[in-house]
Amino acid sequence: MTETAAAHRSAAPALTLETHVLTWFITGSSRGFGRHTALEALRRGDRVVATARSLAALKDLEELGGERVLTAELDVTRPEQIDRAVALAGERFGGVDVLLNNAGIGYFAAVEESEQAQVRRMMEINVHGLAAVTAAVLPGMRACRSGTVLNVSSVGGVRSFPAVGWYNASKFAVEGLSEALAQEVAPLGIRVVLIEPSGFATDWAGDSAGEVAAHAVIADYDGTAGAQRRAFREGAGREAGDPARAAVAIVDVAHDAAPPLRLPLGNFAYDGLLEKLDAVRADVASREAVSRGADRVAS
Repeated sequence: MTETAAAHRSAAPALTLETHVLTWFITGSSRGFGRHTALEALRRGDRVVATARSLAALKDLEELGGERVLTAELDVTRPEQIDRAVALAGERFGGVDVLLNNAGIGYFAAVEESEQAQVRRMMEINVHGLAAVTAAVLPGMRACRSGTVLNVSSVGGVRSFPAVGWYNASKFAVEGLSEALAQEVAPLGIRVVLIEPSGFATDWAGDSAGEVAAHAVIADYDGTAGAQRRAFREGAGREAGDPARAAVAIVDVAHDAAPPLRLPLGNFAYDGLLEKLDAVRADVASREAVSRGADRVAS
């Protein structure tokens, strides 16, 4: 851990929490961060529109929250389901205060090993699905001149690792999209926060993640992507991150009157983000003159 990271970790969080009831719209509510955040929001007294591809997986949330929960079937790659779920949220609760774009999948393979059908499916869910749900919710937020969009990215949206190059690409895309969106909607009273977790026991490395087919494995990558792929699988369910504790931080940031653009979650995410910034600075500084010399010479 860097000295900078240690200093930051010891600092108390600067939160000014708003206490009024919020209405959440959560994608991927059946498990992981989506489910834990739905439970935490309900515990705080908020209302939740819980969505997932299977309504049966949301039944217990509906029973727990009663009138404060609306469940809706939602595959984020199906525009008609997005429109219907957002419309139902408006009819039931009058609109959406907080959008948590949580739905996403992983895929483990070296870049060269990756199967395009798998890659395109992941991009459709992780990037295009997130963007489509956001576009459906934003008109209501713009009308109210308020709202918060929470986009679940990853430490892998800031720095890359072997075996998840295409997953990294999807989360780097979420980061870029969110940064631009934050600038566009800030004058309209809407906030955007990137949630950047490290390893959490959310089934990300379990059944929900695909991987390279055995026949497509390339032996030359066994020591890099192969080793990392096996480590992800073997560690599934035993990651350091606690999803319930992450959910507390996510609900806190949604109620924060002045939320940050980024919220790394987990020690590895926090340290990893700062280390990436240090590494980029060191990498480019050695050739500063070359970089600056590419501009036109001032006349």
